[in-house]
Amino acid sequence: MAKRGGFPGGMPGNMSNLMKQAQRMQRQMEETTKELESKEYTASAGGGAVSVTVSGRKEVTAVKISPEAVDPDDVEMLEDLVMAAVNEAFRQMEEDSASVMSKFTGGLGGMGGGLPF
Repeated sequence: MAKRGGFPGGMPGNMSNLMKQAQRMQRQMEETTKELESKEYTASAGGGAVSVTVSGRKEVTAVKISPEAVDPDDVEMLEDLVMAAVNEAFRQMEEDSASVMSKFTGGLGGMGGGLPF
């Protein structure tokens, strides 16, 4: 009768190959993450009156406001323009990140998202 359980003599060839593939994929994901973190995304609002740049590390790296956008009697409008530009830049960054990472997750909805455990 055949013995059940375990792999006498070490891992079978297929398991070894699977482990190598997993390690290669992990390295590729780390490299891709570094690339994404080094990217910058710029968005504007108000016809270019406000421009915001964010990094892939989710940090605002630049804010440009044209003098025409500064109206002391309508500060709320400027606040809205800044907020809209920031949100759009972050949306672009998230969309790019999700697109690139979906190559690794196979459409599972992110890093482990959607898995039952």
